[in-house]
Amino acid sequence: MVCSLRYGRRQTGRPGRAAPVPFLVPPVSEKTRRCIMLTLKDETFEGTFPFRPHYHVVHGCAMHFVDEGSGEPLVLLHGDPTWGYLYRHFIPVLSGRHRCIVPDHMGMGKSDVPEDSSCYRLEQRIAHLEALLLHLDLRAITLVVHDWGGPVGLGFATRHPERIKRLVLLNTWAFAPWPGESFPRLLELIRSPRGEAFVLQKNGYLEPALVGTTFHSEALTEPVLRAYRAPFPTPASRVAMLWWSRDIPVSESDVSYAEMKRIESALPLFSQTPVLLLWGMQDPVLTPAVLRRWQRLYPQARSYEIEDASHFLQEDAHERMVLWMEEFIQTTV
Repeated sequence: MVCSLRYGRRQTGRPGRAAPVPFLVPPVSEKTRRCIMLTLKDETFEGTFPFRPHYHVVHGCAMHFVDEGSGEPLVLLHGDPTWGYLYRHFIPVLSGRHRCIVPDHMGMGKSDVPEDSSCYRLEQRIAHLEALLLHLDLRAITLVVHDWGGPVGLGFATRHPERIKRLVLLNTWAFAPWPGESFPRLLELIRSPRGEAFVLQKNGYLEPALVGTTFHSEALTEPVLRAYRAPFPTPASRVAMLWWSRDIPVSESDVSYAEMKRIESALPLFSQTPVLLLWGMQDPVLTPAVLRRWQRLYPQARSYEIEDASHFLQEDAHERMVLWMEEFIQTTV
């Protein structure tokens, strides 16, 4: 049994693109192929997300992505507990000169929601992204990653370094064990026995995470919060938030520890690659100490330290960020 696609059966790519490559996701159980049905395909959230939806099917589940503009590709990856809506201010500006690809990771945004928790492990998430980006046959990629998008995107990049032209790192990590000064209390709660009820039944993770780590939280108006909440209306639709948080490798006993160490060990592959670091300096989760670690790893990086931004710097400083990103791209041709 494969999941009934939320939005009808179609694999959307541009005419003339390469045929899909064989998936690198191992065969999984029928349970994985049953997907939660939601109805967000054409939702624009009061015109704030007016982008045409595209889908690629990975093992029976539809992975949503935005595909706007033309030119060299920018792949912009969100983390947990957000979705592509995080980049709504970036796409209209950057797509003027570039092809902007903004996927929703499985279980998030307009993508399908596999029920099997193993789908939300790091290695599987990398495989989902890999299936999409190889299907689109993207090359000379400027890879933009935030939060969990870092390990997933850099997991892809370290497997396919020849496809990467630039890296843009936004309050992210790809290190094991956890590189922060302390493990966030909210994430500790989610990893505890009480975490399942907290995330699935109470929906207690999304808004505290967003509001609590956005410096200019007044920008998170009720319509904006409604858009962030929209993919998660039921307990069954929230499984990705639960299992993605639980997959953070804190110690060697965690299931994704080895994959994170593989990624970390391969990061020197990009020691000659143009790197841009944009960092919200008020982030209590991935603190400035993590930025310093990236700067030591990539001394060639161009850095902007944003004092009036926290973890969700895309909400705090998007006007400045798109200008810095465009300047970076234009000066690293």
